[in-house]
Amino acid sequence: MSVFASLVDHLADLLQPLFGASAAAAAIVLFTALVRLLVHPLSRAAARGQKARAELQPRIAELRRTHAKNPERLQRAVLDLHTEAKVSPLSGCLPSLCQIPAFFLLYHLFSSTSIGGEAKALLSHQLLAAPLGGRWADALGDGGPFGGAGLVYAALFAVVAGVAFFTYRLTKRTMADRPLLPEADGQRVPGLGAITGVMPFMSFFTLVTVAVVPLAAALYVVTSTTWSVVERAVLYR
Repeated sequence: MSVFASLVDHLADLLQPLFGASAAAAAIVLFTALVRLLVHPLSRAAARGQKARAELQPRIAELRRTHAKNPERLQRAVLDLHTEAKVSPLSGCLPSLCQIPAFFLLYHLFSSTSIGGEAKALLSHQLLAAPLGGRWADALGDGGPFGGAGLVYAALFAVVAGVAFFTYRLTKRTMADRPLLPEADGQRVPGLGAITGVMPFMSFFTLVTVAVVPLAAALYVVTSTTWSVVERAVLYR
């Protein structure tokens, strides 16, 4: 953790001439971009996997007609089909899973009062009027929603809400064009309706995350989700 704190501190020093007092916040945005660049090959693989799964839909529909009265056999047949085509149903989750360690590093770094003597220095950094170690509740208690820190969070919420709405529409369109498992003969896969109903709204949970984590971790979330929506627009066009 102290090594990671030193990395963020050095990035902030490099960006100091350009961003002044907000150099540490800019360092977190840069760190997030570097993480997303490292994960990008997995995102490209996930996009290829989704397109491959879409091409399997006619064969899956045929399997559903063949095994309409045997759900267990249908499930095994679908899994065998994915294995034969070398397509993983979970490949789309890998880019998000690989980012979790980076998020928790930032979360713990800016939640702790002392980590190798470096965290205290980082906690003194701000994004405009908002401390990087503070939370939305702290901003509300210090100046209210229209105070300096409150306005920083208002701007972050506006960005996240815009990204979430765009992601919602993109997910709805993608799921309509490429359903997880198509209906056949008027039947539905048990539980699939709940999953497809909830998935488009998942992006809005980012608002809750931004509200409860330290501002440094919130910056990571906002930067990463914005990157994701641009990346998806390019990869899934």
